[in-house]
Parts: sequence; C-alpha cells; structure tokens
Amino acid sequence: MSQPSLSAELTSEASPPVLAQPGWRAALAEAVRGTHHDFSTGSVDRALLLLSIPMVLEMVMESIFALVDVFFVSRLGADAVATVGLTESMLTLAYTVPLGLSIGATALISRRMGEKDPERAARTAVQTLGLGFVLSLPMSVLGVLFARPLLSALGASPAVVEQGAVYTQVMLGSFVIVMPLFLISAILRGAGDAATSMRALLLANSVNLVLAPLFIFGLGPVPGLGVLGAAIATTVGRGTGVLYQLYRLLRGGGRLCLGRRHLSLEPATLGALLRLSGGAILQSVLGLSSWLVLMRIVASFGSAAMAGYTLVMRIILFAQQPAWGMSHAVGTLVGQSLGARDAERAERVTWRASFFTVLFLGAVSLVFLTCSEPLIRAFTIEADVVFHASRGLRILSWGLILYAFVTIIPHAFNGAGDTRTPTVVNLACSWGLQIPLAYALTGPAGLGPEGAFLAIAITYAALGAVSAALFLQGKWKAQGL
Repeated sequence: MSQPSLSAELTSEASPPVLAQPGWRAALAEAVRGTHHDFSTGSVDRALLLLSIPMVLEMVMESIFALVDVFFVSRLGADAVATVGLTESMLTLAYTVPLGLSIGATALISRRMGEKDPERAARTAVQTLGLGFVLSLPMSVLGVLFARPLLSALGASPAVVEQGAVYTQVMLGSFVIVMPLFLISAILRGAGDAATSMRALLLANSVNLVLAPLFIFGLGPVPGLGVLGAAIATTVGRGTGVLYQLYRLLRGGGRLCLGRRHLSLEPATLGALLRLSGGAILQSVLGLSSWLVLMRIVASFGSAAMAGYTLVMRIILFAQQPAWGMSHAVGTLVGQSLGARDAERAERVTWRASFFTVLFLGAVSLVFLTCSEPLIRAFTIEADVVFHASRGLRILSWGLILYAFVTIIPHAFNGAGDTRTPTVVNLACSWGLQIPLAYALTGPAGLGPEGAFLAIAITYAALGAVSAALFLQGKWKAQGL
C-alpha cells in the first residue's frame, strides 16, 4: 500500500485544530516555534517535518559560519582563503570527537525519551557534557601549540603559514567552546527539542555576521585584523550561542531540564556512551581524515587549486545542510521509535526521509550544473580559482543524488545504536576507494585537481548504494541500548 502524501497526513490525522487548516503553514510555524509533539506516534511525514525543519535551519546556520568567513576573507587573496580552508580541514578532523559524542548522546537520549523516561535522559545529558569538557581542554591546548606545524604538514606555503598561524591558533584553541555547542545541540535534538538549538545558532550567526567584517577590515577605532578577525568573530559568536543553550537547558520548561539532582557519576551510562561514541568517532575519523588527504593532494597543485577546492567544498557543504538536518531528524526518530518498540516506524522514517532528500539534492545538482561559474564568481574573481572551482562544482553535482543515502541511512544506523556498520562502510569506501582513486586520477590519469572531485563523486555513489543495501537487511532493528 502506498504511503499518503505529506499534505494529506498533516490534514487527516487527529491533531490540534491549528494544524488542520492550512496544514503546511501551521506545521511550519509549529516546527520553528518548537513543539511538544510525541514523535514516537502518529504521522511519519508530520514528525519528519516538525523535527527536520529546525534541524535543517540549524545545519544551514552552522554552515553560514564558514561561508561568512570565506566570503569576507576571499577579499584578502588566495593565501587567506587557503588558510581558512586548511584550518577548516583540521577542525573537521577535530570535530570527529564532538560529532562522535553527539551521535552516542542522541542515540541514548532519544531511546530514553521514546521509553518516556526524561529523568534518565537528563542524567545521560550530564554524563555527555562532563565527558565533553574533559576531552576538549587538552584538544584546545594542543591546537594552539601545534598550529604552525599542522599547517605545514597539510601543504601550506610559507606565506600561508606566516599569515594564517594566529588564525589557526584561535580557531583550534576555541575547541573548548565548540565542544559544548555540538553536544548541547545533540542533547536537545535527541530530546526532540530542535527549535532551541536552532535559535542558539541563529543568535551565534547574527553575532558573527556583524563582527566578521568589523574585525577583518576594521572600522573607526576598531583596527582591521585581517584573517585573524574572522577567527575572533566566529569564536565570540559561538560562545554566545553556547551561553544561550545552557540558559535554556537549565531554566526548565522544555522537553529536557537539567538540575542538581542529575549531577552524579553513572559508570554504566558513561560506558554505553563511550561504546557508542567510540564507534561513531572512528566512523567520523575514517571519513573526515580522508578529506584531509584529499586536501593535501589538491594543495600540491598550488594556492589557486587549493582556494578553488576550498570554495567548492564550502558551497557543497552549505547545499547539503538540509540533507544533514533531515538526517539528524532521522537519527532522533529512529531512536525514539525503537524506544517505543516500533521498528517498522523507524524503517518508514528512514525511507521517507531518503525519498525527500533525493528530490532536494536532485534539484541542487541541476542548479550547480547550470550555474557553477556565476556561483563561484560571487566569492572570487581570480581567473585561476574560478576555473578550478567551477569545473569541480560541476563534477561533484553528478554524485549528489545518491548522497541522499550517504546522509540519511548512516544516521538511521547510528540512531538505532549500530555504529559498527557505517564505520565499516566508511573504511571501505573512504580509504579503500576514494583515496586510491584520487591519487590515480590526479596523477597517472593526468586530470589534475579535477581528478580529486571525480573521486569524491564516485565515492558518493558507492557509499549510497552500499548503505542502502545493508539497511535493507534489517539487522539494526535488534540493537539494544
């Protein structure tokens, strides 16, 4: 039997009158405002809509941080853009730790919420934040101390190292702020309160958008700090977002409220969190470290190729944010559905989300294929950078449709507590396929930097196909947490 359309589900289910007429507009308003809807029951499409919209907006706003930086920094030249790109690559690898912890926290908290046990969910949140704080301090210190050698190791020219070392130190040193930003967002998402996390990112982005041009170029008594100004603006913006998140998490009135009664060490919960997060961290390390190798390969072709690669990846990552937002919604809904002992609902959530994401990324691909050069010229007018970036964007567009399964299905596995399967898939495709293929295409095949983009597109397709095939086997349904 075919599933009903989203509009039909929104208007036909037994829900408050405000959602009945008109269904779409009222549901959109509720999603942005925040809702106390029970996501483990009722319409699958409605649950996806209510939960994914604020998550999509949250992902978009997180990506805006990077786009704002590169937009203003691109006015400083290719070396400055390369500095941002190389630093973001390091941060992306460092982000595997909060991303892994986030996956574990979302899986556990969503399962507890599905079981209707918010007290246990709150205790899990406290264990997550404590563990995150302990891990973030040494990472911040090491980032400050080793910023210069890390830039050099990634292939930065001496000019890039000299100009960008302080920027890299500030960005890596602020990891103690980035960690809680990630973790509290994951905690709120697992509880089904994505709207609060979205508002925190909106506040953080607003601060960054005002401060970035001010600190980069200067105004009146404020001196222009160049690329360093971008790092300071980003750090202040993210810090503001964390303060708002903590305020909302501690004040009560939401789906999850933390209090003094939750401040106790729970070895069993920590053990479960470490087990899930360990697999998720390894999963992220395998995928993201392969991106660092790709960055190193492209860097060997010069600053123009490096700047083009940086711009393309920023644009692609920004365009993928709605897909990532949908995938986070899937992780939460799968966890809550399994907590409510409804595996069939978890499966329906995954396939419906995949269907919506295929449609979205297909439309994005068409835009990139037809408008790649104008999009790149919005960021830079340097001819060599435009050449590399526009060609790379068109190549990646061919692999975007199957990327829907790369985002959605691994999060379904993770939400179910099965972090092993996506880890193995990442290992096979990222290191067994993508890296060897990139070396072959950029070198022996003579494709240059464009060979790296082609390797990424092919890997997208392979990851999507393998993930979908393994999900169909259904072994994830038996995971216990």
